[in-house]
Amino acid sequence: MKSTTASLKPAEVEKKWIHIDAEGVVVGRLATFIANRLRGKHRGDYTPHVDCGDYVVVTNVDKVVFTGKKSTDKVYYRHTGHPGGVKSTTPEKVLGGRFPERVLEKAVERMLPKESPLARKQMTHLRLFAGGAHEHEAQQPETIDFKSASPKNTRSA
Repeated sequence: MKSTTASLKPAEVEKKWIHIDAEGVVVGRLATFIANRLRGKHRGDYTPHVDCGDYVVVTNVDKVVFTGKKSTDKVYYRHTGHPGGVKSTTPEKVLGGRFPERVLEKAVERMLPKESPLARKQMTHLRLFAGGAHEHEAQQPETIDFKSASPKNTRSA
């Protein structure tokens, strides 16, 4: 008697839309939850090489928090491509700047498989909005109350 493992086909995948309010939520915990939903690891029929994750809409991304002194002590580095072109910034500056959603976007991106076509495809299913409103009401996303799932998910100021 042989046993086979069921593997999802791309045509068999049913994607859901979920909505998360990120106000007052710890960045790392939220990024882990989002990365697992984007990959599809919450499903019983998870298949690593198939895009079986959900679409994730996150609002109030500009109001996420860090634990400890990470908002001032953590440093993000990037390189311009020119000699000596290493630039650095802190999460506090990024959250207060023009694109505060980049903090959460990079956190999620770095939790997905590195530099693969599948990871790039899964990142397109993440929609981040700095304010409380989003433009995906027509998809009727299921709202997930991430804050109340665990007391560690939120941080008081």
